[in-house]
Amino acid sequence: MSLGLHESVQRAAQARRPRPRLPRGPFVPVWAMTAVLFAISPLIAPGSLSGAALSSMLPFASILVLAALGQAFVITQRGIDLSVPGAMALAALFATKVPELTGLPLAVSAVLGLLAGAAGGLVIGVLVVRFGIAAFVATLAMNTILIGVVLEISKGFPASANPAVSAFATGSVWTVPNLLIVAVILVAITQWLRRRSVPGRRFLSVGANPAAARLLGIRAEGYQVSAYAIGGLLYALAGLLLAAYLRTPDILLGNTYQLSSIAAVVLGGSLLTGGMSSAVATGVAALFLTQLNQVVLAAGAATSIQLLVQAAVLALAVVLRRVPLSAIPRRLSGNRATSR
Repeated sequence: MSLGLHESVQRAAQARRPRPRLPRGPFVPVWAMTAVLFAISPLIAPGSLSGAALSSMLPFASILVLAALGQAFVITQRGIDLSVPGAMALAALFATKVPELTGLPLAVSAVLGLLAGAAGGLVIGVLVVRFGIAAFVATLAMNTILIGVVLEISKGFPASANPAVSAFATGSVWTVPNLLIVAVILVAITQWLRRRSVPGRRFLSVGANPAAARLLGIRAEGYQVSAYAIGGLLYALAGLLLAAYLRTPDILLGNTYQLSSIAAVVLGGSLLTGGMSSAVATGVAALFLTQLNQVVLAAGAATSIQLLVQAAVLALAVVLRRVPLSAIPRRLSGNRATSR
């Protein structure tokens, strides 16, 4: 009798004891996946975490971070942007070919390239928000226009970036690549603005529910249009820095960043239905995708295998977002109690 009472007291104490809780939220899985990837990278591709490997991977990850940040602004407002390659290529042209053709100072030409990217995004935003054109159609059309402008100006021949700009893009501070520093600063600013500033919180509110935001007196259309303009600016910055890093870039250097920028946003936990996004998680996802590509490439896989691996990882990330990870410890403890 006393033994049964003692067991009952023990079980009651265990029930009151706080159970371990796993972190929750749509932005958590990408952290876990990135940690696992870096842990197993040396096993799959020896040397993939060496100093040389990281110094060659991190600059490209930083470029993807910038492009993905721009895409995240658009996706947060329930849109999607397929003009990434055109905006990147145009900005790269302003950093390489335009000063050579026109004699403009490099700084002036670079600023014009950034403004051209933002202007392209602004036009897209007006077409989508004011005229109701589908984002898929408007952004794809703008991408075609930008690529056409690039081919017309360049005549199909690339040019080299200014040595001073290339020195900055390929340089580092205490072994930390300059491009990574730029990406981290922009991620931190974006995260702070979205979470701490009034315009940032209104921006997320408009993305979550534009109709409700209008009832609260928020000019939703302005935030929606600005999302495309900011996105275009960030794509242009990514293209400019990538051109400087590559020194003599390909004319259409942004083609590989169209789908990967969307993948980084989705993998980072942002909702395609808008309103929920994390700049930090998006940056981590960009790092994950770049390291994944490097590991798969170092393992000797073909490009087709790389794409299949990316697709599988995205599917896994979506599944993990729907699995209630916090319930696992509770279920395990329940199973142990039942087995007794």
